[in-house]
Amino acid sequence: MKSVPVWIWYTAIRVLLFAVPLAVLLIAGVTPWIAALVAAVFGFSASLLFLRRPRESMSSEIYAARHREKPLVREDDEAEDAAIAAVEPTAAEKPAAE
Repeated sequence: MKSVPVWIWYTAIRVLLFAVPLAVLLIAGVTPWIAALVAAVFGFSASLLFLRRPRESMSSEIYAARHREKPLVREDDEAEDAAIAAVEPTAAEKPAAE
């Protein structure tokens, strides 16, 4: 079974850290914009305190993806490059500027 990527877990937990306090505050009758502000501050603070490992793991995955030694080549990239090369005229075939 394939594991779920770290960024999905991290994002889901961050959303919950905002949505749960927001729902509690709205049920308690707090003004909606104040409830949203308090929930955002709580969610941000809690994620900084409790989600260090997932954040670092996600950060290292992003860094590794951006700094590959060999670029990722998809199956259709070579076919697209060949099709473009076949359509574009070469330098020898282009008319000279007058």
